[in-house]
Amino acid sequence: MIETGLAGKVVIVTGGAAGIGKTTALRFAAEGARLVLWDRSAEAGEAAAAEIVAAGGAASFDSVDVSLEAEVNAAVERALSAEGRIDVLINNAGITRDAQLAKWKEGTLLGSMPLVDFDAVLAVNLRGVFLPTRAVVPGMIAQGGGVILSASSVVGLYGNFGQTNYSATKAGVIAMTRTWARELGRYNIRVNAVAPGYIATEMVAKMPQKVIDGIAGKTPLGRLGRTEEVAAAYLWLASDAASFVNGIVLSVDGGLVIGT
Repeated sequence: MIETGLAGKVVIVTGGAAGIGKTTALRFAAEGARLVLWDRSAEAGEAAAAEIVAAGGAASFDSVDVSLEAEVNAAVERALSAEGRIDVLINNAGITRDAQLAKWKEGTLLGSMPLVDFDAVLAVNLRGVFLPTRAVVPGMIAQGGGVILSASSVVGLYGNFGQTNYSATKAGVIAMTRTWARELGRYNIRVNAVAPGYIATEMVAKMPQKVIDGIAGKTPLGRLGRTEEVAAAYLWLASDAASFVNGIVLSVDGGLVIGT
């Protein structure tokens, strides 16, 4: 059992109302951290915060669209006013809008990725990482350090059919992570990313069972990942046990790339 050093630390989790975000919040709360959950779903976000409090933890919820500068800046100010500091930021929020770049059949163009879908994914998955990070960094510098963790993906490393927009944003998260690790390390701010493979979340559960079985079959461990396994990666990267880890991309994919 590692000593995480997270007791009393203030942790923002974007996309914290469900899936990996909620599981991560619960895991950090179990270590004594004080959680601030951000999400666009007020009902789910309030319920997640209430679940943490009912279990004896400390949590609050704020309705935030991470793609909007004014909302992000105001939410950071509210968190600082309520908690006095922000020790860890977990940029977990993300969306998908999948389509082929050009769907072609028998000499006919049947469709392509709409620009509106390309822009929507960039707004949440890329700008929605940049804006919260930029907003919390001044406070972290002033207090002498902090941790920034962001959700990339296995497709950000290797691409994926039908995910031009999503793959581009997750690759961008890696580039920003490595850049910020260089810029912010001098202020004792560690910046790392996690690259999950296919994880058994509500979103994946909506896929046809045939597709899920195919993914599991291509994964050397023979199954999809669990949200708890991604949360554990975030926990380790935020903990004192990873105090000299900066600028890495930690894959949590069951060896998926090896198996494809």
